[in-house]
Amino acid sequence: MILEVSEISGRTYPVMFSLRGARMDYTEFNDKVDGLYRGDYAGLPIVRLRPPGAPMPAADQAAWRISVNVYNAKETFEEHFARFLDTVEVGEVKAIIIGGWGEAYEEDSAVPVRLLVENAARFPALRSLFFGAMPSEECEISWIRQSDVTPLLEAFPSLERFEVRGGSGLEFRPIRHESLRILRFETGGLPAAVAQGVGDGDFPALEYLELWLGTEDYGGDTTVEALEPILSGERLPALRHLGLQDSEIQDEIASAVASAPVVARLKSLSLSMGVLSDEGAEALLSGQPLTHLERLDLHHHFLTDAMVERVEAAFADSGLEPDLSEQEEPDEDRRYVAVAE
Repeated sequence: MILEVSEISGRTYPVMFSLRGARMDYTEFNDKVDGLYRGDYAGLPIVRLRPPGAPMPAADQAAWRISVNVYNAKETFEEHFARFLDTVEVGEVKAIIIGGWGEAYEEDSAVPVRLLVENAARFPALRSLFFGAMPSEECEISWIRQSDVTPLLEAFPSLERFEVRGGSGLEFRPIRHESLRILRFETGGLPAAVAQGVGDGDFPALEYLELWLGTEDYGGDTTVEALEPILSGERLPALRHLGLQDSEIQDEIASAVASAPVVARLKSLSLSMGVLSDEGAEALLSGQPLTHLERLDLHHHFLTDAMVERVEAAFADSGLEPDLSEQEEPDEDRRYVAVAE
């Protein structure tokens, strides 16, 4: 399935959403912590629930944003969700974006999880779900209070795309899911138990996995050891893109990736958004060949000019142009990830 364009954060990207085996273009995904109020999601225009009597698109022609104001909501999330169920032909809905569920820095996500799970049978066509789409002006990513989101995958066995924002209180248990193709966790600090839950689960159809690991200050205690099941690739036979990014241990991750079995089957690899330095880049250059990749994303890094030239030269003959944009000043005492608080 090829989608023409996707508007995210005011920019337009070409998007190719592959069927199995087809070439994938992942530029729809980026590090912009956007509220997904407008533009497209999963190839569908984003639409918010409108007042009674207002015209609305067909249920299967929109990505429905279900959200209440995080500061002075006129209705509770439960009331808003009930109105959605009563207003839209939810049996035809393909994509849902869950935004604010109230004062998200005080209330965790248990209520929206429960409501979706309790009503799962009413959404037989749901294939894409973004859970926690709040921009920083509403709630900083590290302030978003999550909960156990595993029941969402258990309740929707046909879901193909699942994205979660916020790491505080986030839980994810190992499960088997036959249909999931895209799994993304955007956090300022990813709990190690979540990474282990992903690695110990079984996702035979998963093609795209992206983890924002964040910093220890915001709960990011994921270690290289916690990532080992993912790096082995044993339970991820269809994986074609791996993103282990936004990390304060980016050099250690790069060293592990340099010899990770999963890399040989990848088409795309992202170690972006973190504090990658010459040490990590050297490990990549000295490790297993990466010239089979169609995309290598290292943007937001702390490489010296000399190392940037070495990385570019290493891939010159393969036709791959690594993304080395957002070169930060390589000062060891002042390195920072792209997204934390």
